[in-house]
Amino acid sequence: MKKEIPLGIYGITAENFANGKSNIECVKEMIKGGIKIIQYREKFKSLKAKVKEAKEIAKICKDNAVVFIVNDHVDIALLVEADGVHVGQDDMDIKDVRKIVGDDMIIGVSTHCKEDAINAVKNEADYIGVGPIFKTTTKDRAPVGLEYLEFVVKNINIPFVAIGGIKEHNINKIAKTGATRISLVSEIVGSEDIVSKIDSLNKIF
Repeated sequence: MKKEIPLGIYGITAENFANGKSNIECVKEMIKGGIKIIQYREKFKSLKAKVKEAKEIAKICKDNAVVFIVNDHVDIALLVEADGVHVGQDDMDIKDVRKIVGDDMIIGVSTHCKEDAINAVKNEADYIGVGPIFKTTTKDRAPVGLEYLEFVVKNINIPFVAIGGIKEHNINKIAKTGATRISLVSEIVGSEDIVSKIDSLNKIF
């Protein structure tokens, strides 16, 4: 059965922004902090290393009743029996992904404009990423700003996650739009105390 996308903070791995912490360490701390969904995103390791790491994270998530999403790699998502897969605009089409993964796997897609969001709904994505809202070092893309997020809040009827350049100092701007799911990547994994950081973010959000 397909799982739902939890409300609140959507955790994403980013070892290159984690100040020496491993993806595994970050995942454990994010879960300890109460995050209920983790996306494994890793751009810099070999495929073999990604598979090994994804297997371990999948088990950690399963043991803690946390939804597990794999970024980009449909094959790895299937192999480790992840709950879902997340693709970008330049990756495989949503309908083609669905043919591969079947009806019970979550499919998320990154969107950067109104047309992307509308197409994602039409092609039956389960949720969308909306961003980058602000300038960010984790993505080489111009920010879309709050206007697009506000459009999604008012017009898109599937779950969405606000992402990109969101920090503790500007998270209130996201909350004011009515967004109910949010991802802060480097702000969380780069923190000295991930659990305390998540607690601080939740209090504001």
